[in-house]
Amino acid sequence: MEIITKTIENDLEYLRQISKPVDFKNDDWKEAVKVLDEYCKNSDTVMAMASVQLGIPLRLVYLKNTDLEKLDDISFNESRILINPKIISREGLTRYYEACASCLDNMGLVERPYKIKLEYFDENKKKHTKTFKGFESTVLSHEMDHLDGILHIDKSIELYQMNRDERKRFRDTHPYEIIRKDGEFIENK
Repeated sequence: MEIITKTIENDLEYLRQISKPVDFKNDDWKEAVKVLDEYCKNSDTVMAMASVQLGIPLRLVYLKNTDLEKLDDISFNESRILINPKIISREGLTRYYEACASCLDNMGLVERPYKIKLEYFDENKKKHTKTFKGFESTVLSHEMDHLDGILHIDKSIELYQMNRDERKRFRDTHPYEIIRKDGEFIENK
């Protein structure tokens, strides 16, 4: 099956929609999980993916690699699915030059919480409450925004056009930055 990502070039309105909650009463979501899994396993460019980016507007997030130390290890895959994730609380402040498969070569400096507390379900329909910190929180916050039709370019303090190689070199001199680990996170508007 060919899986095509939705991009701002052709699908901006589609990407702006709010994804619908997964309904466990039917099994439609299971096929969406398979599509997410196949795409992320075969991509060496994504850290995570919201299903809406693949044309499935459900509240599903796939976490592939949220470990800064393993970003260059394309074989590493957390393979974690979060179903109907909901942010309970946000604290601290980080900055990172984010990019996105849906936003093509647009890279932007985005402020995110250092720590988020999240409720979500796993593939066995079991409910979890977990706190994500640091880079993991940043990646997950990016994907949560996708579920609400928000792109990182909407929140960028600075915005650049860079291809993948240029971004990698740029991030070598502009790494992930932790401003503070606690205190209320206030969204930059």
